[in-house]
Amino acid sequence: MRPIPAGLVTAGPPVPSRPHLGVRVAYRLQRVLRPNAGWRWLSAGIQAAGPARAAFTGAERVVKRDLFGCRMCGQCALPVTGYVCPMGCPKELRNGPCGGVGPDGSCEVYPALRCVWVDAYERAASQGRAADLRLLHRPADHRRWGQSSWLNYWQGRDEGLWTGDASAGPGAGS
Repeated sequence: MRPIPAGLVTAGPPVPSRPHLGVRVAYRLQRVLRPNAGWRWLSAGIQAAGPARAAFTGAERVVKRDLFGCRMCGQCALPVTGYVCPMGCPKELRNGPCGGVGPDGSCEVYPALRCVWVDAYERAASQGRAADLRLLHRPADHRRWGQSSWLNYWQGRDEGLWTGDASAGPGAGS
């Protein structure tokens, strides 16, 4: 297995973080940033140039860390989690909260902080997107840690990150 380049992986354990970008603005940006021929062309050029890829990934890391608490998993779930990074969950749960969420919405591991999934639900529901939270996320591919999820998204490498609606029963969406 090849070593992960230093500086690309977020250091330290995951800690719940509240997003600093309004959910309405985030969903509007999502429409602008959807994959299209222009984004595919740009991302292919960035991907092909080592220094450009490193600079782009570094900028993405800073922006998404500050706005969403992103941990650079390389497989961004923000569009279907109310723009709350599920990897900020101390247990790194990608499919909803654990059984230890407090009655006040607090995190089991860090009781002084809110559960990322409570924030995700409130933000998604405020925009009529609560149904997004029923999508089942596939396990994280740890080989992608530190990669640019934007480049992966525009290049189509994020296809199949989630399956069908979890409420549809066993085997739904697979």
